[in-house]
Amino acid sequence: MATSDDNGASQVDARPLDGVEVIELTQWVAGPSAAGTLGDWGADVIKVEAPRGDPQRGMFAAVGVEGSLPNPSFAQDNRGKRAIVLDLQTDDGLAHMHKLLDRADIFVTNLRIDALERLELDPTSLHARHPSLIIASLTGYGSVGPERDTPGYDIGAFVSRSGLARTNGAIGSPPINLRGAIGDHTTGITTVAGILAALHQRTATGKGSVVETSLLQTGLYAVSWDLSTQLTFGRLKRMRPREQHDTPLVNTYGAADDRWFVLIGMEADRHFPGVCAAIDRPDLVTDARFASASDIRKNAPELIAILDEAFASQPLDYWIPLFEKHDVWWAPCQTMAEVAEDPQAIALESFIDTHDNSLDGEQPIRTVATPVRFDGRVFQPRRPVPALGEHTDEVLAEFED
Repeated sequence: MATSDDNGASQVDARPLDGVEVIELTQWVAGPSAAGTLGDWGADVIKVEAPRGDPQRGMFAAVGVEGSLPNPSFAQDNRGKRAIVLDLQTDDGLAHMHKLLDRADIFVTNLRIDALERLELDPTSLHARHPSLIIASLTGYGSVGPERDTPGYDIGAFVSRSGLARTNGAIGSPPINLRGAIGDHTTGITTVAGILAALHQRTATGKGSVVETSLLQTGLYAVSWDLSTQLTFGRLKRMRPREQHDTPLVNTYGAADDRWFVLIGMEADRHFPGVCAAIDRPDLVTDARFASASDIRKNAPELIAILDEAFASQPLDYWIPLFEKHDVWWAPCQTMAEVAEDPQAIALESFIDTHDNSLDGEQPIRTVATPVRFDGRVFQPRRPVPALGEHTDEVLAEFED
């Protein structure tokens, strides 16, 4: 029979961060995702919310959707946590907060620095009272500089300010937009990496430290190939429409059934013959226009037009066995519906179920697992998605004298 430790974790469900205590003062996505990952990996995460709650709880209502619906975006980043309500505008609320921090290993927050300073929960104030605490601060634009107090969401700081929106849009096209939370989750998992390094450092020194990440900095790192080229040469080649892409063997193509895929022919000399064999055009290998990688680049629009015509003649299922036969490197451009049924994703246990305690009797919510396996294991949530303030009495009772 399995036994349990003080955090309720059974020995058969041992996880890398068992015994680690995390206090989370966050809202929306980036901060909750960082703390949520720590929770998936075994930490006891206590989510502190204002009486009105994390605004992400009411995301559907904010856009005009009525009725009680499952909130998969909130569940994704908040499964497995304990949720309490504290009014930090009151002395009593702040006193309870410091009791929590007295016992905590990690404090995760994505409140702006000016808001933390007003509450005296900024890093300097906290380390004066809790010197061994690891403080993880996620912001839009960082803790220094003229815009340290500017509100930041990932569409602004990560996608637009970083240059991603303009750099990845083709010449003459409007800036691109990314789907929600991509920058937030990138920043969240980056924060987790920093926290784990700080935990390791504290083992040696006994002292806490401040881990800072920002949506802007992770956005800059995400586009660092392009940005490093700009920094080195003072210019950068812009994206072209796919019909004019200068690397036809690393491009998207549509089959007859309107299913799209991408070729991944990174080495033209190596991969071009296989593509030619797959479309039954061996003559292209000796065509002077495409005799080398340099020639292919010079005559890219012509080759793309040939490949477009060939691939559009048959459905994707026709091409798949030919790709396998001729060692063509490729990947499907899947819809979310297709991803949800992807056998490789399923084999990796990429999807896990959780329940939402604010929706009694509802079916489990299917969410995405954190992208790390430990000894082949993917961890299931230890607790459901908490209702607002669900664990307030339970948690505060743990600190009664």
